[in-house]
Amino acid sequence: MGKDKLKRFAEIETFHNVIQPSMDEVLNGFPLKGSWHKDHFRNDNPIVLELGCGKGEYTVGMAKMFPNKNFIGIDIKGSRMWKGAKTSIIEGINNTAFLRSKVDFIEKLFGEGEVSEIWLTFSDPQPKKPRKRLTSPLFIARYLKLLKPKGTINLKCDSDLLFEYTLEQIEENKYEKQEESWDVYNEFVHRTDQATKDLMNIRTFYENKWLKEGKTIKYCRFTIS
Repeated sequence: MGKDKLKRFAEIETFHNVIQPSMDEVLNGFPLKGSWHKDHFRNDNPIVLELGCGKGEYTVGMAKMFPNKNFIGIDIKGSRMWKGAKTSIIEGINNTAFLRSKVDFIEKLFGEGEVSEIWLTFSDPQPKKPRKRLTSPLFIARYLKLLKPKGTINLKCDSDLLFEYTLEQIEENKYEKQEESWDVYNEFVHRTDQATKDLMNIRTFYENKWLKEGKTIKYCRFTIS
């Protein structure tokens, strides 16, 4: 392990906005489950999750745009989320938190109806394991347990495979699709909704990489209940 990673792991242990539950806590009773509002954010503002947040660009970007919402970035890679967590501390962004855990355990980390919205940003398309895609029936069933009624799921990705699969799931399961774009930066530039355009213009490390390679960026938003 490189010296930079070791330094980040040591530093992240001191961050007040990073929660790193043990496996025992996750499996046998995570103390913040059902009490994120009361015991962590200390307000009743809506909670938005970014699953597989990486460096936390979307978590931080959305928190700046919407100070009356709480944003939690979830990822298993602590050395990645270090950047978003540190940025939040330096800039005094108090409506963010970063949770180090596998997304597979999400239903053990949040209570029923505790979450208002989910963002999936450049998730692994899992070409050989469709069951593990973050819009598969397996994960949708988990989201149903923690999302409020009419809670929203957002997918932003470069993968045709994942995007097509998600649209198929929306149609087959009769989810309510609210937005669809196969080329965000060509289609959304003409939108009059500035908030939506600003949301699309938050760019992750991987998104910038894919754009340099000439890939088009897709987006959809839907509800599952």
